[in-house]
Amino acid sequence: MAEGDAAGPKTRASAPAAALLASAFVVSTCGLIYELLASTLASYLLGDSVTQFSTVIGTYLFAMGLGSWCSRYVTRDELRLFIRVELLIAVLGGASAAALFVLFPLVEHFRVALYGLVLGIGFLVGLEIPLLIRILRGFDFRETVSNVLTFDYVGALVASLLFPLLLMPHLGMIRTGFLFGILNAGVALAVLLALPRASRYRSETVSAVLVLLALAAGFVASDRLQRWAEVGSYGEPVIYAVSTKYQRIVLTRREDDLRLYLNGNLQFSSRDEYRYHEALVQPVLGRVQNPRNVLIFGGGDGLAAREVLRHPEVRHLTLVDLDDEMTALFSKTAMLTALNKGALTDPRITVINADGFRWAREAAATRAGSFDAIIVDFPDPVDYSVGKLYTETFYRAARRLMAPAGAMVVQSTSPLVAPMAYWTVATTLEAAGLQTRGYHVYVPSFGEWGFVLAAAQAIPDRARILPGGRFLTPAGDGQLFDFPPDMARRPTPVNRLDNQVLVREFANAWSRYEG
Repeated sequence: MAEGDAAGPKTRASAPAAALLASAFVVSTCGLIYELLASTLASYLLGDSVTQFSTVIGTYLFAMGLGSWCSRYVTRDELRLFIRVELLIAVLGGASAAALFVLFPLVEHFRVALYGLVLGIGFLVGLEIPLLIRILRGFDFRETVSNVLTFDYVGALVASLLFPLLLMPHLGMIRTGFLFGILNAGVALAVLLALPRASRYRSETVSAVLVLLALAAGFVASDRLQRWAEVGSYGEPVIYAVSTKYQRIVLTRREDDLRLYLNGNLQFSSRDEYRYHEALVQPVLGRVQNPRNVLIFGGGDGLAAREVLRHPEVRHLTLVDLDDEMTALFSKTAMLTALNKGALTDPRITVINADGFRWAREAAATRAGSFDAIIVDFPDPVDYSVGKLYTETFYRAARRLMAPAGAMVVQSTSPLVAPMAYWTVATTLEAAGLQTRGYHVYVPSFGEWGFVLAAAQAIPDRARILPGGRFLTPAGDGQLFDFPPDMARRPTPVNRLDNQVLVREFANAWSRYEG
């Protein structure tokens, strides 16, 4: 069906018309999936989800507008061009997640590759709808436009629901990309097979079959591609990797060094994690008279719980971590339970898989004053979804959970690399009505790392440090609170839900440090 074929009467070529209208639905769904994939992947790899989603979506929409504007220069053979555009989108969009994962550790200017790919896909997607409407111009114009736009918008809704609820949790980003590339190429092939004179498009038909086969091979090999990309990114043998509803969990091991990465960010190395976790737990528990009831936010690996449960006076430990797959992994895997001493299956612990922010606010009404010590071990505030866990609102809820003579500790990033971010945590805790004392420790895998103690009353200078640790001693505890001038306290704002200054300061500091 060439240009002249499209302009025939309504009764003619109804099968191709139906295929083209159905393609509007698939095209829209695929286009939005590629947009969400690029935004999510950029957030995983670059952090600051709001910035990444805003810039990727803005770039994509601009490119779509540019593609729509350029469609005016297509003066003949619209159907052939539509098929070729579909196949190009299938290749670029379908392989986009795999390509970006592979390129991330290899190219110095990753954002150039990211936005170049987004521009290319957006431009081609912008060509699709104008071409489709022009191909169908032989039918009633109002009905054609109404049908095309209806299918387009419904497809966008379907994509927005499928992506977070089904695709990300069960397929992951690379396999999702290939699946929707297959759908894009399938649309092209379906339209070609529905044409009354399909032999005129033999080269396009062969191309569609080849693209489908290539994308199907990519779909089958998705796990292998993901592992290969991650090995290149981490530089260490990957022994376990899974995409959960909330994050990408990767474990690597080289000789005796077992490492956990969440969304590409190092969480611990088995060679020195004891330094971090002893410094996180022992100073706060050692400053509470009788820590019988303890609460941990985060810490789904069970390593902070291991340190808490060394204290014989602890009768009950509640651990609140978002990801049930994380806590299950560290509860059931032999090499991981050996590391955390089986803390997550200890009879004294209750593991609750819930959003810490929501749980704290709800529990504050029913469990006020219940906890003698609270340990806040959330990931760094790389984006606003994590940044809310460092806000005055969260700390006020945590304060209500704390017993009158209790104390709390918050892991607070590096006071050397990001001193403004570090002291913002202290300022925010004080805004929530708590007294604070900052301290730091050297962890080889991270460098200088900081924590903030907080309590409703004055915090004691000395702590009863539990013997038997590998790192922290009573004398060493006192040295943790000494800050040299380059890490000394400075004026900082309060991190609130409506400003999230901590996320921006954290991102700026670490981007300067890492170059």
